[in-house]
Amino acid sequence: MRVSATAKYLRASTRKTRLVTEAIKGKPVEEAAALLRFMPQKAAADVARVLKSATANAENNHNMSAEDLVVVEARADEGPTIKRFRPRAQGRAFAIHKPMTHITVIVAEREA
Repeated sequence: MRVSATAKYLRASTRKTRLVTEAIKGKPVEEAAALLRFMPQKAAADVARVLKSATANAENNHNMSAEDLVVVEARADEGPTIKRFRPRAQGRAFAIHKPMTHITVIVAEREA
């Protein structure tokens, strides 16, 4: 059985978040959490929060043991972009794009 958790509309770049999600795919939940704790990226804290939520969903809603869980899939999908404008020289305006990300983590029990 696969159990998931999702965090939507996080103010982070999807490209930078994917570096973090790729690092935890296929790892046991405890090892992935330890890896995220020491990653320097800002997105690691967001991914860790979603991983913790997916683990809690598996334990509380499906009676699975946290020690037997593995990260089957970790995804960072692109969300909407907030657009702002900055005044520049000679009356011009430059667009500032503030991207958002949707993070999904799916965990499942390890096969014997």
